[in-house]
Order: sequence, then C-alpha cells, then structure tokens
Amino acid sequence: MNKPSLAISYLFTICCLSACGGSDSSTDPELGTPISQCDNPVQWNTIETSDSLMFLVEKTYPVNTPASIIAKHTSQDSRALSYTWQQISGPTLALASVNSPVLSFTPTQAGTYQFQVNLAGNNTAIEQIVSIDTTTNNNQLGLAVNSDHQVVQGNGVSVRLERVNGQIATNIQWCSYANNLPAINLDLTNPERPLFIAPNVPEDSVVSLRASGQINGETLTDDVHILVTKENPISSTYFDEPVARTYAYNRDSPYRQYLPRCVYSNSLNNSCTINQLPLIGQQTSNPTIDDIMDRVVVSHDWMGERFKQFLQQKDPISDFITLLQSVTAIVISYDVRPSFYWVVTGAIYLDADNFWQTPAERDTINEAPDYRSDFGKDLQFLMPWRYVKNNDYAYDFYPYYERESRTIDDFTPRLASLLYHELAHANDFFPRSIHHQLQGPTLLDDYAKRSENNALISDKLSSIYPLQSSQMTSLATVSFKGETATATQKAYLPSDITHFFSQDHASDYYAYSSTREDAAMLFEEAFMSHRYDIFRDVAVTDNPDNETGSSIIVDWGQRGRVGSTDIRERAEYVIQQIMPEMNAGDLIAQLPAPIPMQAGLSWLDNLPLNQTMTNAAFNIQQAPSMKASSTRGIDRPIELSGASHK
Repeated sequence: MNKPSLAISYLFTICCLSACGGSDSSTDPELGTPISQCDNPVQWNTIETSDSLMFLVEKTYPVNTPASIIAKHTSQDSRALSYTWQQISGPTLALASVNSPVLSFTPTQAGTYQFQVNLAGNNTAIEQIVSIDTTTNNNQLGLAVNSDHQVVQGNGVSVRLERVNGQIATNIQWCSYANNLPAINLDLTNPERPLFIAPNVPEDSVVSLRASGQINGETLTDDVHILVTKENPISSTYFDEPVARTYAYNRDSPYRQYLPRCVYSNSLNNSCTINQLPLIGQQTSNPTIDDIMDRVVVSHDWMGERFKQFLQQKDPISDFITLLQSVTAIVISYDVRPSFYWVVTGAIYLDADNFWQTPAERDTINEAPDYRSDFGKDLQFLMPWRYVKNNDYAYDFYPYYERESRTIDDFTPRLASLLYHELAHANDFFPRSIHHQLQGPTLLDDYAKRSENNALISDKLSSIYPLQSSQMTSLATVSFKGETATATQKAYLPSDITHFFSQDHASDYYAYSSTREDAAMLFEEAFMSHRYDIFRDVAVTDNPDNETGSSIIVDWGQRGRVGSTDIRERAEYVIQQIMPEMNAGDLIAQLPAPIPMQAGLSWLDNLPLNQTMTNAAFNIQQAPSMKASSTRGIDRPIELSGASHK
C-alpha cells in the first residue's frame, strides 16, 4: 500500500497520524532474493494494425491456463491513454481488468475468441479487434500463475501460484525475463505468493516470471506477465511513493476533472479547494446513490460495481449514505492496504479485498501485507479481535488457494464494520452539523481551525471521558506506530496488560493509538451490535511463535465490550455527535452486557460462549440480511487490533 508521506509540515503529520497512520513501504525493493534469468525467454506474437496499435499475443492459449493480450500504442506509452476492452465472441470469460492495457483471462473452453479494445486520450481514438484461438490441454495437470496485469513502475507487485487439485507443488522455483531491465528481487517468504517492486523502465515494458514446480514427480511450469508502465516523475510531497493508476468510476461525473488528481495522484502538491471538490454533504443533504458514485475512484471497474451494489442492497436504513456526506471521495484501489481516512483530501481509501466476489476479481488485488505487520513482535502479548454472530465468526474465511467465489452477503459484515469506522473519522473531523460553516479554501484549513479549538468530536470525547492507562497509550506507539519497545514494555506479561486494559474505558486496544481511533472504535462496535446483532470479541493473549487461534491462550477477554457500564456513556456521546438523528441513549441502553471469556482456553476455544447475546433493538425486518459464518473449528489466521485500518 502506498501511503501519504510524512516528510512534510508538522501540521500535516498530525493530520495524518490522527486518522490514517504513517508512511512506509509495503515491500522494500532491496529485500528479497535475486532470481535468475529464464533459460528460454518468453516470446510473443505481434499483431500490427493500421491505427498505430499492436497486440502482443501469446504463442498458444491452452484452456484452463491464465493468459493475456497486451495492447500497445506504437508511438507513445500508455500513461495518457484510457483503455476499454469487451469480449465480442466466444464462450463467456470472466474479465476483471477491462480498463487496462493488459486483458487477462482464463479460457475454459477451446474455440475462437474475439475482443474489441478502445483507446482514447492524448489526441488518440482507436478501436480495434483481436482474435485468438484456444486449444484443449491434453495434460490434465498444469501449473497456473495469476494474474497478468499492468502496474506502474516502482509499485508493489504480487502474483499467486495456484495449487493443483489442492496439492502444493514441491521444489517451487522462480525465474524472470525482461529485455534490458535489471534483475528482479523476489520476496519468497511465501513461495506461492512472490512479491517484488516493479523496476523503473525507459518505456512500457513486459516483465515475465516463470514458476516451476513438481506435482507427483512431474515438473510443470507456467508464466505470468506484468506490464510495467513508465510514468511521469513523482512531484507530490504527499504521495511520494508510486500509486496505482485510478480513474473516476462514473465517466460522466461532474467531478471527473478532479478525480483522482485531488485524492490519489503522484502529482498532488496542494490540497484541492472545497470549491473544486466539496464534501458530498456541502452539495446536498439528501444524496442519492448516484451522487455517491460520482465521487468514487477505482483502479478497476468491478470495485465500483461492488460498492454500488452494496449501497443498493445492504444500506436500506441509509446509514452509509448519510455518513458519506462527510467525505469528498471514495478511493478503492488494488494497492490500498490498510484502509484509511485522510483529512488532507477529505477522502476515504478502501482496501479492495473487502469487495471481491470472484477469483478473477481477487486476482487483481496486490497481496503485499500491511506494512505494520511486524510492529510489536518483541512484546509478550497479543490483542486479537473478531466479529461474532450466533457464537460463530460473522463472516467466512476464504484462503487464496481455494479460489472460491463469494456473495455480497459474505463480505457485508466486514465491509460494514470498515465503513462505520472510516466514516466515523470523516464525521469526527467534519460532522454534517458544521458543513455550512466550512470556509476553506481547503478542508485542511478548516481542520486546522477546528483542531486548534479542540472542536473535533474526538477532542471533546477525550476531554469529557479521557482514557486513563498511560501504559496502554505508550504500548500503542509500539504496536501501531513502530516505536521500539522499552525493556519495561518487553517485560510486560499478558496479566499486566489485562490489568491495564480491562480496568480502563477503551473498547479496543487500537483506541490508544489516537483520540481519533478511540472515537471511531466506539462508533464502529456500537453500530455493528445495534444494526447487525454482531459483536466484537477482544482479548489479551500470550504471544507464541507461529501464533494461531488454537495456540494463543486467553488471559482475559470479552464479547461486546462496548456494552459495559464504563464504556456506554463514551459510545453514547460519539453517536449523538455523529448521528444526532439516532436516539443514542436508547441505542446504548439496549446493547447487551459483555460476556467474559474463559481464561486458560485458546482464542479458538473461546469462540462459543455459554450465554446468548440478543440485542432487543435489532430489527431483522429493517436491517440488511446477514448470515452467520459456518467456519467454527477452522483455525483461520488471527486478526490483531488495528489490522483493518490505520
């Protein structure tokens, strides 16, 4: 994930840390293993047209093997051009990258396929058709690497080696091939998911990786192709690491000239004015879904489609449409991880992993881990969390290697919690009650005035209902901001953390990372309980090597902590300020009391608790349908406090 830089003014540093976290690189180009050049370089067939366009097509297209076609302008790089692909003949394919120079797909039937591509921009308008023939793969076994795609130079790249009938290949090896480019360093921590940084290129260039591995004693191979595109030099002091190519999802949006250059661009040097890109609520106090979609920025069309479906099908009470009035834009991109809100742009940035429905869509998302994943490794405790419904996980876990599809119901619980959190930030900074007072010229100017007067909702929460534990506040700088732990902090046992945390008034460990996160965590947990009858588990456990749900042991934990007596008043205050149309007092009064976990049992063994939590205010007729997960007993990866957002 490419994050806003901290190498700017102190004011911006405070803004960034208060709601979105710091800056770092998700993958260090100096790390990883140098890999060799492939013995047999990848060869392409070239199809030239009369319109300064050529297609790079593969020598063969076997069925059930990931494949691609690359469209290249013969006299210019692709950065000033837009691409639109559509399939016009052949068995229907799952196409997830129809706005890229690289069309990736996996043919499932032999036959002839035709595709049309349109190029526009920079005084260019081209429409051409390309045909390919696919052949039956007589060998039932075969490696498959997903997915061919385009990436900007300097951006993080991940690819995924599929398992063969559920079997992991042995002796997995990788090599690369790229004309006149430096050797690639691969992070092979997980050999099924290599990571690397796209090299700087003199022009749009194809970098190919080849995987080889053994299945049942047979050596198999497959290639994956990455089009690394040359970009304009980075001039932004905000986004000083390469960001993905994005665009306005609605091509007819009245704000298309400001999207994405005002919210996700390596040329962003100054905050755009509120006259250029106002908050949605400054334009209308009763926005429609179309109004919201006019502010959506994506790296792939499917991301905008899924977001729109969510608003249409899973927001019948209009919580999210109401809360979205306090943002300028919604950015969904393959390289956003973790999600965040940023006051400099007034936008929320959402990890696309929350939206995919098909394996093809998931293939387009960069798997590079959260840059904070190693923070706090030398502490002796963990603080995991999960959302639970009916004594089970509120949503299923989908391992990458299983290549399953999922429905909108499957990802709604996680996406809803994320949106409640990030939109709580936006409404903390700029609640609807003050939209008419904003003077600008930028939101950052208005933020400075509000912050100086301690006028943010989170400021007032901290003043009226302050957190007490200095130890937890200090530890949060280690776990969430990468500070080095002191000897005292390294010596804390889980029992010490239980003493510090359980007697204070935070709903989650992440609340100690900033006053802004404190308010957002209260809002998120209360609304997940109220709207969905879904409850948040939080616990203090030990920190063993190779931690899993069955190996970490609970020292203390609670389900539905936001319903505890000492926290209810704090949550009520935040809800009343952010959503005054809600009866916050009634909402909080109807939250169930927390259920304690059993110390000495594992995190997984504490999934089923004896009591049944029922929220009397929950109305199944009003709220979106929500199925409980069916994954109890599966030792899936644990999630630590703060992992979903920054």
